[in-house]
Amino acid sequence: MEPLIAAASVVAAALAVGLGAIGPGIGQGNAAGQAVEGIARQPEAEGKIRGTLLLSLAFMEALTIYGLVVSLVLLFANPFA
Repeated sequence: MEPLIAAASVVAAALAVGLGAIGPGIGQGNAAGQAVEGIARQPEAEGKIRGTLLLSLAFMEALTIYGLVVSLVLLFANPFA
């Protein structure tokens, strides 16, 4: 593999993981904060809020995993090599 392609692949992999984790991280923080606020306002709805929160956190975490998969492809199964 050429050194330029290898270096670009490493930089692209780092950006894929880094930028792929920023959005879901901010979203998960906001979702958890809003869920705590909702439970504090309506303690009787705790079960519904918690279930919805966990489902939405799983979907947000999937976005981060997609970034990880892209970076692993760039590092180990480089289509540009």
